[in-house]
Amino acid sequence: MKDVARLAGVSTSTVSHVINNDRFVSDAIREKVESAIKSLNYAPSAIARSLKIKQTRTIGMLITASTNPFYSELVRGVERSCFERGYSLVLCNTEGDEQRMNRNLETLMQKRVDGLLLLCTETHQPSKEIIARYPSIPTVMMDWSPFDGDSDLIQDNSLLGGAMATQYLIDKGHTHIACITGPLDKTPARLRLEGYRDAMARAGLEIHEGNEIIGDFEFGGGFEAMQKLLTLKVRPQAVFIGNDAMAVGAYQALYQAGLRVPQDMAIVGYDDIELARYMTPPLTTVHQAKDELGELAIDVLIHRIADPGQQQQRLQLTPVLMVRGSA
Repeated sequence: MKDVARLAGVSTSTVSHVINNDRFVSDAIREKVESAIKSLNYAPSAIARSLKIKQTRTIGMLITASTNPFYSELVRGVERSCFERGYSLVLCNTEGDEQRMNRNLETLMQKRVDGLLLLCTETHQPSKEIIARYPSIPTVMMDWSPFDGDSDLIQDNSLLGGAMATQYLIDKGHTHIACITGPLDKTPARLRLEGYRDAMARAGLEIHEGNEIIGDFEFGGGFEAMQKLLTLKVRPQAVFIGNDAMAVGAYQALYQAGLRVPQDMAIVGYDDIELARYMTPPLTTVHQAKDELGELAIDVLIHRIADPGQQQQRLQLTPVLMVRGSA
């Protein structure tokens, strides 16, 4: 910047005002500065700027990515919200590995991200020691809260969503209803299963042996789980499936068995991924407001950055049933 100022015959503060466009500079002076910048091939240093203003304008995100489209749609919403608010997103995939998760966590903290979003698994929790070393960096947990600390929490009301999906099947006249749930080390999976059980209990309906199957929230897990249900002596009339990715796999298992949805088996999914409306028939599912979830997470982080002393926030989104053709 000093070299640019010297060549243009102005002060370094004038160069800064031209670059940041934060104060009036005459057209003649601006032209001199821009000519000097071009001549010297100068580019501002984001690192130097962040040291000066003590902000990097970046948000870090730790996520256990998978083939489940829900995650990519959620990240898309988070990234869009970051961009609209003048922040960049640094995304790290943990692959469900604790060592990799903590190494990525340390890297994000060392890079002094302004805030951190966590969407991982509860089996492998981020290191409390690492987070404690960087007390000024606020954290938002998405879907679950593994710490007793001050992290903000944003989650879907999975208990209500599971009950809502099951109740819809009951209202359609089904009495023999099974559930394919996600891995029980994830709070949303446990709550959706609990919602299913609550709705069945309220209706006075029996959950038959073998009608609760633990899946993995992936396409293949839904395929295998449905195959297991089809081997039962008495096949269920309907299935509540804990997410849409597994519902896609379940559709394929039914297709290979020569069975039709919903005539031979009614299905309700969860998440309302974009693919759900293009399935045959379109999938009835519980809508998760992924864009709103991402937007809320970023807004909570930015508010926490601006006011670190504010009270811990726990926000819960209300699920909505999207009725289509599968149930």
